[in-house]
Amino acid sequence: MPESPDRTAGIRDRDPAVLEAIVDESLPLLLRAARAAGLDRDAAEDAVQETFLVFVRRAHEFDGRARAKTWLYGILLKKISEGRRALARDAEGEDIDAEVEARFGEAGEWIRPPRGPAEELARGEVRRQLGECLDAMPARQRQAFVLREVEELETGEICDALAVSANNLGVLLYRARNRIRECLEAKGLDGSADAVV
Repeated sequence: MPESPDRTAGIRDRDPAVLEAIVDESLPLLLRAARAAGLDRDAAEDAVQETFLVFVRRAHEFDGRARAKTWLYGILLKKISEGRRALARDAEGEDIDAEVEARFGEAGEWIRPPRGPAEELARGEVRRQLGECLDAMPARQRQAFVLREVEELETGEICDALAVSANNLGVLLYRARNRIRECLEAKGLDGSADAVV
């Protein structure tokens, strides 16, 4: 759905009232999307702030073919992807020995043994495991899943934000749902045959 001509002009002219309205409308949704993408509260706030800075800097490029919220989602997803790539580069240099020493004692015993399933479920294990499954998923699939299932955007908006066709979006969502189902099943949680999470 395109943005109205008046609002598009206000964005392109960086009208403070229009920009403030867009920030007010979009802030809660962008924060939820960033948190759903696996960012902690501070990182989510930073990513959303960077998103708004890019939005204001590039406001003159806004053409109104999509809603401002969709454009903001696209910017946010790129910021999250950039941040993940930077973290992956940093993690490449980490030493596996430090990881083993943090988890196991000198005799090879667990320092903190894994909790039993009942205790984990009582402490929100399903949510944590779902977050892990989302984190392990390819970025494009995770983004499509979050925009559809968490933010409940329509197909056209998601296609605009991710720059994919409706068919490609369908494939991304199918693969994302199946990856989540398989991941949760591998963690001992039962999934359904149709991959609904």
